Amino acid sequence: MTMNTSVRSTALEPPRGTPWYRQLTTTYGLVVLTAILFVIFAILRPNTFATLLNFQLLASSQSILLILALAVTIPMIAGKIDLSIGYGAGLWQVMALNLQLLGVDYRLSILLCLVGGALIGLLNALLVELAQVDAFIATLATGQVIFAITFWITGGRQITDSAGQRAAAFDKLAAWSAGPLPGTFVIALVLGLVIFVLLEYFPIGRYLYAIGANPRAAELTGVPRRKYVVGAMVSSGVMVAIAGVLIASRSNGVVQSNIGPEFLLPALTAAFLGSTTIRPGRMNALGTIIGVTIATIGISGLQQLIPGQFYLEPLFNGLTLVAAITIASVTSRRRVARAEATPPNKKPVAGDPSPATSVGTAVSPPPL
Repeated sequence: MTMNTSVRSTALEPPRGTPWYRQLTTTYGLVVLTAILFVIFAILRPNTFATLLNFQLLASSQSILLILALAVTIPMIAGKIDLSIGYGAGLWQVMALNLQLLGVDYRLSILLCLVGGALIGLLNALLVELAQVDAFIATLATGQVIFAITFWITGGRQITDSAGQRAAAFDKLAAWSAGPLPGTFVIALVLGLVIFVLLEYFPIGRYLYAIGANPRAAELTGVPRRKYVVGAMVSSGVMVAIAGVLIASRSNGVVQSNIGPEFLLPALTAAFLGSTTIRPGRMNALGTIIGVTIATIGISGLQQLIPGQFYLEPLFNGLTLVAAITIASVTSRRRVARAEATPPNKKPVAGDPSPATSVGTAVSPPPL
């Protein structure tokens, strides 16, 4: 992360008056690419890809990924990274069912999972903020501890509700739908929109972006950095718990310890892809939603064109993650270079972002 303490603008969004084609390529390039991929696959596989059934299957299957991608996006905005999200989702899907098998009411089980997610987020925050452990190392370590706890609870075996002890209402959490939209997809979409509104239209979003861009400058302007970093990590932990509960809800009473970690790489890929669109150079909620969308369309389309090739999904995720991090790194260097090249006494130009309002609007990608 850059430690530049300049208050000059580092925003990458095109200023007002920029030609539409430049705004289209700079801000909405990933959106255009998503639409192009959809059209290509729809033409090549009209009977299987461009169907309502395929949309419903993809929306339902990728809703958990979307929630986890949003969960990893929040601390990234504050300049931190949380690598424990996949392991956390695995633990909470086990606990959501196991607590019911122990006789705990399903509503209390869900509440305990949410509280547990918040506590893990708080633990990560304490390690990062109080112990000053690098977020990469701290969350990777807590992720491994969480994985060990999950194996300890399950004994490495599946936990099956063979006696039907879980509540019927628990299964309905993931089984409902709103018209053609699967319920889990609606939940993920609502969470994404709430996060988008908070980040774009409330002071909490501006503070998080300011901290992520330059924590020292943010503190000098009176932003309580530690408080917002802790809040971001705790919020991420709660969202991970929501994802875990939904995984258990749609599992038909069968959970196992190795479910969860496979979501980590796709979630990171979606978040980094999202930082290249809508608000180029910044992690943002809408960008993350688009990142999940393009990965879903790309993997689904390729699997329908080349069926039976199980390497396609990890290959697609790996290549797009490399591409996204490369783009994010290049744009970050451009942003810092442009800010440093701007004379301190330069008079504002009509259409340029205001330096005073642009402090902290851009964030460097956390180290991976």
